[in-house]
Amino acid sequence: MLALAICVSRPILAQTPQELGEQLFRQAFPGTNGRSCATCHVPENDFTLTPAHVESLWKSNPNDPLFNAIDADDPDARKLTFNHLRKGLVRVWITLPDNVDIIDYLGNVTTPRDRRLFVWRSVPSIRDSAMTAPFQLDGRVATLEEQAQHAITDHSQGGTISRADLEHLAAFERSIFSSDRARRAATTLSAGGSHETAAQVDEGLQLTSAEERGREVFKKVCAVCHGGGAMTTIVDRRIHDLSFSSLRPNGTVVYQIPATDPPTPVPSHQPTNEFINIGSAYEAFMAGLDPDSQSFTKSVSFPHYRYRFYTDGTRTKKVADLPPQPASFNPFSNKKDGDGNPITGPNIAMQLYSTDPGRAMITGSPYDFEAFDIPSLRGISRTAPYFHNNTAEKLEDVVELYSDHFMARFPPLSISDGPPEPDADGDAGPPEAPSAQQKKDLVAYLKRL
Repeated sequence: MLALAICVSRPILAQTPQELGEQLFRQAFPGTNGRSCATCHVPENDFTLTPAHVESLWKSNPNDPLFNAIDADDPDARKLTFNHLRKGLVRVWITLPDNVDIIDYLGNVTTPRDRRLFVWRSVPSIRDSAMTAPFQLDGRVATLEEQAQHAITDHSQGGTISRADLEHLAAFERSIFSSDRARRAATTLSAGGSHETAAQVDEGLQLTSAEERGREVFKKVCAVCHGGGAMTTIVDRRIHDLSFSSLRPNGTVVYQIPATDPPTPVPSHQPTNEFINIGSAYEAFMAGLDPDSQSFTKSVSFPHYRYRFYTDGTRTKKVADLPPQPASFNPFSNKKDGDGNPITGPNIAMQLYSTDPGRAMITGSPYDFEAFDIPSLRGISRTAPYFHNNTAEKLEDVVELYSDHFMARFPPLSISDGPPEPDADGDAGPPEAPSAQQKKDLVAYLKRL
């Protein structure tokens, strides 16, 4: 009986790589600050870090490893505060490419000695990662194994772990899906099927009339960039090209000559670029200026950066300064150049600083300024808040932002089935693209993904 008791009391050992990986995912590795993968990728919250979870944990256990000084608002403060973390944001450090400097408003180089900058970013879910490489919001890591090591080094402050442990962690992450449809899509892709074939897993969805209408809106507006089985594939390169305008060395956009009405930017075709600047970082900049902004993260501060791009690592010949200096001392002026075209930066509007360089700090290309990876929309209703900086609290807010601010940059996405709505917040720009009913229908469909 004693031997039986001993046998029963032993922990059940995991047998598969996925089971071993889940154990490793939930435990802190030796030599770390106590954080595990699950500290930030919370399994109970669809493997994301939600503000509600942070708030609850802060009240119940402010000494939890989540509340480490590395993610404090000011890590050097005598009394640490975590307002950014309570919005679901963590601090991410990025090393500048050899051909990039940080500059001030006057154009003076202010690059720190360690050539690093930090940004505040949300915590992406690990779900569906079997088909969404590369990883991180700027695509800076190619594999899940590499991503796991970066997280242990950068966020858990640990050392190098074994290749076997990394492979087990990756195996577990590849087993997590947002739905059975997502799992079938991943199976199709891993077997060599096309993204178009994998997308067919959604055809059997039983939808309400509103959801059916929303799917039609989705196909016309969202699927151009969120296409294929993973819902991360750009299928309309015309839309993508509208996000990349040719630039002068001072960072301003090159427009067609003679000037057109409205002005026509000269595109910089990026046929192999799968990242895109839709204006989400610019939205954070605007929220910092507008006291009436509805941004979910307007109560916290973001960095103020300008960047100088050079041809190479010698940093002698400038390619572009971004964002460009204001056209005049009145940054809200409508000053034009000698050809009658506006003087603007890549976001086609006034911008004093950047809150996050996005993909540009990975590639060293000014054309990746504030561009981010295209996230999958599968299971999106369970991963609020949204965008790389948690700007939008709810799906309805995401659709409003696209309609009110982002779609104006992409005329082919104007699909209104009725009189277009005026801008509710009174900002500059054309009327909203979809009608109020189209937006409601689209939200209804997105919640089914």
